[in-house]
Parts: sequence; C-alpha cells; structure tokens
Amino acid sequence: MVYDKMSREDYYPMETKGSPRSYSPHKNGCLMDRNSEQTESFLPVKVEPGLDSLNKNPEDFTCMPEEDNTPPDRFRLVFFIMVIHGVGILMPWNMLINAKTYFEEYKLGKNETEVVELKGKFMFYLGIFSQVPNFVMSGINTFCQCGGQASPRRIIISISVMICVFIATVVLAMVDSSDWSVEFFWITMMTAVILNMATGVYQNSTFGLAAILPMKYTNAIVLGTNLSGVFIAVVNIISIISAPDPRTQAIYYFVSAIAVLLIAFDAYFLLPLTKFYQHFRAAIRRQQNTSGPSRTFSETCSLFGQVLKKIWVQALCVWFVFFVTLTIFPGIWSNVSKKDFPIEDKYWVAVFCFLSFNVFAFLGNIVSEWVKVPGPRFIWIPVLLRGLLIPFFLFCRFEVENKERTFPILIDNDYIYIVGGIVLAFTSGYYSSLTMMYGPKLVEPEVAGIAGMIMAFCLVMGITTGVNFSLAVASMATK
Repeated sequence: MVYDKMSREDYYPMETKGSPRSYSPHKNGCLMDRNSEQTESFLPVKVEPGLDSLNKNPEDFTCMPEEDNTPPDRFRLVFFIMVIHGVGILMPWNMLINAKTYFEEYKLGKNETEVVELKGKFMFYLGIFSQVPNFVMSGINTFCQCGGQASPRRIIISISVMICVFIATVVLAMVDSSDWSVEFFWITMMTAVILNMATGVYQNSTFGLAAILPMKYTNAIVLGTNLSGVFIAVVNIISIISAPDPRTQAIYYFVSAIAVLLIAFDAYFLLPLTKFYQHFRAAIRRQQNTSGPSRTFSETCSLFGQVLKKIWVQALCVWFVFFVTLTIFPGIWSNVSKKDFPIEDKYWVAVFCFLSFNVFAFLGNIVSEWVKVPGPRFIWIPVLLRGLLIPFFLFCRFEVENKERTFPILIDNDYIYIVGGIVLAFTSGYYSSLTMMYGPKLVEPEVAGIAGMIMAFCLVMGITTGVNFSLAVASMATK
C-alpha cells in the first residue's frame, strides 16, 4: 500500500493530556482507572460510536487498542460488512435516479401540459426532494443526542423504513396510474422524502460506526456506495434488455433493492459478533465507563468545535467534491444527448451516464486504497480544480425537453464528452475516499467517531447543495 509521506503524528496530531485520575495498566496495554471495572458486557445492537462519546470529556479519552494486540479481521469480514452498508446507503438514491425512463416515459408519459412540465424537471425535483431531507436528518442525527443519550438501533430502524417504502414503490409500479399522473408524481416525491430521511440517519450513523476502526474501513463504505451505483446501473440495463414491458422492469428492479437492504439488515447484527470490531469498540467503552459526569450542552458544542478545527479542510473538501459531482450528476449529465455515437438511444443514458459514472467512481475508490496523493495538507488543490467540470458539461449537448439553450454548444463531440464524464466520475470516487479517510485520522482516535459523523454530514451537505445548484444552473442554461 502506497501512503503519502505522513507520520503517526500527521494522522494523530492531538495528544491526550494527562488527567489527575489514577490509572493502572490494563491487560491490553491501555490505561484504566483503578476504580473501574475490568470487564464489560457487549451489546450487539447498541452501535452509535460517534454519539455515544459526545457526553465525555476529551481528557477522558486515553485508551485505544494497541496495534500488536488487535485481532485480525478474518476473511476481511468487517471490511465487507462496511461495503454492504455502503451499498445499502445509496440504494434508494441510485434506484430512483436509474429508473429515469420508467418514471418519465412510462408513468409520466401522458401528453398533458402539466404532466409534460413535471416530466421535464423530474430529475431536478427528485434530487431536491431526496437530498434536502437527507441533509436535515443527517444534521439531526449528528447533533441531537435525545436528552444526552444516543438512541440505539438507529441503523436498523432506518433500514426497516427503507424496505417498507420500497415495498410500497413496487405496489405503485403494479398500479395503472395513467389517469392520475400528477398525483403519482407527488406521491413519488413523498416516497423519496421518506426514503432519504431514513438514508440520512443510516449514512451518518454508519460513518460514525466505521470511524473508530482503521481508515480503510471508512473507505469501504465509500467503496460500497459506488458499488451500489454499479449494481443498480447493471440491473437497469439488464431489465431494459430482458423485459420490454416497463411495468415488469420496474417490479423486478425495485425488488432487487429490497433484497440488498435485507442483506444489509442481517449484516448489522453480524458486525458486533466479530472479535475485530469488539476489540476497537471495547476500548472506547472502557473510557466511557470510567469517565466523569456528562458534559453540558455548551461543553458538547465546544468539543464539536475542537474536532472541526482540526478537520475543517477535509470537511470543506468532501463538501466540494460532492457539490461539484451532484451539480452535474444526474441532472445535467443525464440530459446530455448524443450526436453520432454508435449506440441505440435507449442505452445512451443508461450506459454513458449511470453505468459510466458508477464504474469509474468505483475504480477511483479502489485506487485510493493503494495511492494516497496528495496528502491531507494539499488535497484541496485538485478538489478545487474539479469545479471546472461544471462549465464543461454545460458546453456539451445539454438539452431539456421543451426548452431552448441560452448559449451555443461548444463541445459537440461525443468522445470528448465521454472522457469528461470518466474524469468527473473517477475523481469523485478517488477524492471522496481520500477526504473521508483523512478526516477522522486528524483527531485523537477516541473522538474519531465524532469526526466521522461531521464528515458524513458535510458529505450530505455537498450532495444537497449540489442538487439544488444543479436546478439553478439548468434554469440559467435554458429558457
């Protein structure tokens, strides 16, 4: 594995101060309060690492597992569990946006003025109704402690809600809605709201969960999110080829999402049973058991401020990575038409938008496992340069149905557009992985859960601001 030249001090610059409390060595090499219990029970379902630590003083965090005593992640089981959760996190979003043809051509295919207007802006509306609730719930999950205690089972409740909504979506696919297309549009938007409220909690809690582990496990989640996109894009193409009936396509398409979420549901209960995860989790719990009284609200805010002060560059970077990506994808990108590329029109968007983006974003995630350039100090430079991709896509053959462009097409070559899409996707996967891995490792390991949840919150904020800005850019580029 090739790492950027950083010492342990670069990843863990904040040293824990001494405490007047009396400590004695623990068998795993950590210091423990002599008055504390040496054993603890492990509860498989209470996994809120970022939030569990919010009521503890920073100076109480003195124990982390020693690398030499860390049990192996056998068969990389924990790593693959995180990948599965990453797949589940973006399943609702990927399912909805990849079903563009089903929604626009089948469910909203009625030739009425109001329906045509809604159809033309379907992807933009879907982005807003999906990501704004996601952002709100991610913020609540990050900063709300429900009376000072983290609410257990948030992940499992979120997955359950997502499964129920997808079952309702399958039912809607079976129903003939041609006589109430406008109502179907708004029902779809409401299902998007509920799905992504659950996703916001699920995503934020999962990143907090992974932040107490080595940084490659955070990357495993990001890897899973892009693998989710690849999986859904492939399922979408297969459904187009194998099932000519859009109704049948949609049913099997959404049922596959339910199957994946059920796997993620099971993976939730498997994680706490692994010795590797127990080792890291137990170290944090020992400190929680030996810490002093809960902090006040102002002290909690102060701790968030201290953590944010250390990771603000990474937080801004992950925000901007997703801001640029979601400004372009899928709203702008999916409306770029082909000129003379040798492929049928019905496969153009499915292959050179959704599949292309997710495959190369996935490859970017994988490369970040071995190559970490630049380091956390200078990563902001290439991240900022990615902003040039926004005007690039607007100068391609971007078109909205029943709308005229306000400026001429300057990039009229399909191959240049495809290369630009590859660059956008690969850099999105690569730099999102690096920033999400760097952030939690710039603070003490004991408060890495907080850093991970802040980074996840900034990720969602980037997605939300990006999809809203996409609508503004599209309105500016057409009339």
